[in-house]
Amino acid sequence: MQESTWLLGVLFTSIALIIILIMKVRLHAFMALVIACFVVGFGAGMPVSKIISTLESGIGGTLGFLIAIIGLGGILGKILEESGGAERLAKTLLDNLGSKRAHWVMAIVGAIAGIPVFFEVGFVLLIPLVYVVARETKINTLFLGIPLAISLMTIHCILPPHPAAMAITVMMGADVGTVIIYGLLVGIPTIIIAGPIWVNLYCGREASANQQIFLKAHGESAGAARAMPGFGITLLTIGLPLILMVFKTATANLPDGLWVKVAAQFVGNPLIALMISVGFAYWSLGLRQRRTMTELLELTQRSFPALANIIFVIGAGGAFNAVLIESGVGKAISWLLAGSDINLIILAWFVAWLMHFAVGSATVAMVSAAGMIHPMLAADPHLKPEILVIAIGAGSIGWAHVTDSAFWVVKEYLNVSLSEALKKFTGGTVVASIVALMATLLLNYALG
Repeated sequence: MQESTWLLGVLFTSIALIIILIMKVRLHAFMALVIACFVVGFGAGMPVSKIISTLESGIGGTLGFLIAIIGLGGILGKILEESGGAERLAKTLLDNLGSKRAHWVMAIVGAIAGIPVFFEVGFVLLIPLVYVVARETKINTLFLGIPLAISLMTIHCILPPHPAAMAITVMMGADVGTVIIYGLLVGIPTIIIAGPIWVNLYCGREASANQQIFLKAHGESAGAARAMPGFGITLLTIGLPLILMVFKTATANLPDGLWVKVAAQFVGNPLIALMISVGFAYWSLGLRQRRTMTELLELTQRSFPALANIIFVIGAGGAFNAVLIESGVGKAISWLLAGSDINLIILAWFVAWLMHFAVGSATVAMVSAAGMIHPMLAADPHLKPEILVIAIGAGSIGWAHVTDSAFWVVKEYLNVSLSEALKKFTGGTVVASIVALMATLLLNYALG
């Protein structure tokens, strides 16, 4: 009893330390998480050699599988960015749905283009189209930009193969294909309610005089016309890794040895699925667009530096998870929950929600929350780990505010005041997080 209470105190101390080191000391999240590993280890009475070996195995065990996935996903996103595929998606949908539904178009494009690209990349990539539509229709940039941002944030947090979503899927021992299916079931209503419906209720449609002046000043921001890939081939390229991984899950209950299951198990492995998808993208968005292999090689090399930050954070998150388990803190948490009525889904959501509010990074919030929640799975053996992955992702969507770089990207590119950005964008992320939680709880109930 006393030992468990002490270990829980060690856990809460380490969480507070992570927040202070990141927010006050301005230390990188990787360093903050590694320091927290030592605090937990020493607090639990682990020998120094054991702490170090656990830290090393935690980083290696997490990144051993993920590093290739993150790298391949980065290549796929870079090819989409450079090829004009995201622009093609937006322009085709705008042509077919019309400017009156432009806020729906931006939500759809954000959801699709957000699969292979990071939030900031996707937003900066598509903001020229927001300017073009807003200038031509005199629509408020918030009315178009918020649905785009909410879609990108939602997909970033709950849908593999996004690095953070993929990392917590591995950490929680969940099936990737199932997480994708659950993520789509939760993500679609979240994007609809917190995107187009939210701006319809709380954002004026008409652009202000100041916005119109701003848009005129950015009249050339869409860039020169360029050759772009077709809509269908772009959509297939983006969706191919999801299709392959879900195919593996769909055939899981077929008899062993059946050729369809054998093939699905191979092509649906996340590493193989992304290898196939990148190879297809080299052709569909590269060679088919008259790019040479030399150009594709240079593009591939430019995709890697941007991944370094997230790789280090995820690796440190894996180490934190390993130390929590090895130190006995995980058992203490399970003991605490065993005699309580705390809903683990809500707890997982709240921990990620609180961490994002505190540290300003959805990725840090997700990997930290997964490290804390994973040991609790034993308290409810009937709860699917895939549901907890979605719950953690849902929590990390909320509270993108002044501590989050995504907040400033949205504020500056949409040219709105701090208060407007807090009300419309931060408010939208909070709504999205709550809607995603409700959808997750409903999904869990439906699954029985």
